[in-house]
Parts: sequence; structure tokens; C-alpha cells
Amino acid sequence: MQIDYTQPEIDSSELRAETLDSDARTLLDALKDADAPDLTQLSPEQARVLLGDLFTPNVEPESVESVDEQKIPAYGRDIRVRIYDPDPGQTLPAVVYFHGGGWVVGNLNTHDKVARALANKGECVVVSVDYRKAPEHPFPAAVEDAYLATKWTADNAEELGGGAGLAVAGESAGATLATVVAQMAVDKDLGAPKIDHQLLFYPVTNHGFDTLSYELNADNYFLTTRGMVWFWNHYLRDDIDGANLRASPLRAPERVLAELPPVTLYSTGYDPLRTEQFAYGRALADAGVPVDHTHYEDMIHDFANMSQLADPFTAIEAANDVHERAGKALREAFE
Repeated sequence: MQIDYTQPEIDSSELRAETLDSDARTLLDALKDADAPDLTQLSPEQARVLLGDLFTPNVEPESVESVDEQKIPAYGRDIRVRIYDPDPGQTLPAVVYFHGGGWVVGNLNTHDKVARALANKGECVVVSVDYRKAPEHPFPAAVEDAYLATKWTADNAEELGGGAGLAVAGESAGATLATVVAQMAVDKDLGAPKIDHQLLFYPVTNHGFDTLSYELNADNYFLTTRGMVWFWNHYLRDDIDGANLRASPLRAPERVLAELPPVTLYSTGYDPLRTEQFAYGRALADAGVPVDHTHYEDMIHDFANMSQLADPFTAIEAANDVHERAGKALREAFE
């Protein structure tokens, strides 16, 4: 479903299909049958192992011509990045990609399949960022790493083979980092990276749990309301951080939103975050930002990372569809 923000109202009752996608239902039933533990009953370390096992299947990954890792020096520490180049020797656009995982879980390996798909289908150099995680490194550590990695990519684009434009992209909490980096680039002085496009898969845009989608999708659809509370509680130093626009980009003033580059946005019907994603799309469109919003009304959160899953769990076919759409969106953004 394509969302048209030229319409004055979007009926929230139409944002979720009556029936869940069959692949998503099969996966959720399999997780239930496997007696998968509730994320919120685990420590961050245990949750990282659990989701790491699910999202790193023992299969041959999609081939990309060149895959390399580097370390970005950052104030006495390093930020690890993995660089995917589908056509070395050609000057391509660069995409700085931030994985999902609620700022607590996830890594370069859990979202390797998405980075590979974006590189090949988007015909771009993808720089996937291993930013610091909470609770060991709470807000704003991930934001700081995301901005530094984006600036580094912009400053070194030609050496990376990616000097033909720059986009930021991410999934879930990673999509939040992507759009926050774009907002920071607007507010920064000379030397900020020039970002041409934002590719956002179901971002977190606001610290709050009182929306319709939090009510309708509170449980049973992979990401839960209590799961989001768990993620936020680990990420923020204090609840007051949730009001910071670097944590809640929906709260950015219109003067900042109006300066942002065009956005490709993907959302799903069975997602506690759905309402705030539509609110962000509306805020961007009202500020004059071009927004291409595709809504998968029968799908669950995080489905773009479910094209391959560990046995015995079945992959979600719609993941391949959104990879194709995202790749096309990136190609068109840089034409």
C-alpha cells in the first residue's frame, strides 16, 4: 500500500490488514512452538545470543564482489565498519547503514543479509556500522558513533569507491539513527556530511507508549510493547532523555525537518511503532520533504531482516520484495 500524504487524513483503521501474512504467521507459530523465551525476561547478553542465533543462519550469503572491514578512529577508540562494494573500480553512491536491535542487540552479522541486498540491488557501496550498544554505552553513544561514521564515509567517499552521492539507511533503531544523523547534519556547522537521501525501515520516532498501534499490537507479533519498554529502559540514561530529539526524531522542529533530504519509508501493520512512523511521515511531508512511503499492512516489524533465518524457522518472502523496492529507491535517488 502506497501512502499519499497529500490526503488530509489517513484512517488508522486501514493501516492493518485483517489477516497476518502467512509467512509471518508461520514464523510466529514456530517461535511459540520452540518455546522461545520472552526477550524482556533476559539480560542484554542473553538477548544478544538469542537474536544472534535467529538472524545468523548457517547458509551461504548473497555474493557481493568486495566485502572488507575497517576501523574508524574515534576519540581513543575505534568504530568497526563493514564495507560492501558490488562493483570495485566504479564510482558509486555510498549508503551508511545502521542495523536494528533496539540499540541493545544486533551487530554486523545479524544484518549482513540486508547490507548485501542493498549493495547489490541499490548499486551502491554500503558502509555498515557497528555502533556502541546500550546499556554498556547508553544514549547518546550510538548517535555519536552513527554521526562520526557518516562523516567519515563522506570524507573518504572517493577512496571507498562511493563518491557519487550519500544516503543514510537503517532498520528500526538503526533507522532512528539514520534520520537523527540527517537531522544533525542540518544543524551542524560547515563540514557536516551532505546527505542526499534517507532509507528508513520501520523507524522508532518517539519515546512513548500511548498510541493506537501500541494498543493493537501490544503482544504476539514479534516486537511487543513490553519489548519496546525494555529497549528504551536500557537505552536511555533517564526518562528525560526520551524527550531529546536525538532519541525521538518526531520531536524535531519543523525548521529542521524542512531541510532534510527525501525519504523512502517502509512500515508494517502489525507493529507497535506503526502510528509514530505515520506521524513522522506526515510531519516530513507537511514540512515539504518528499516522502515515498510503502506500507506492508499484513507484515510484522523487522521483516526486512527475515529473508534468511536459522533452522528450523522459515524465511519471510516479503523480505525479498522490500529489498527489491529499497534497491530501486536507492538507484532512483541517485539518478
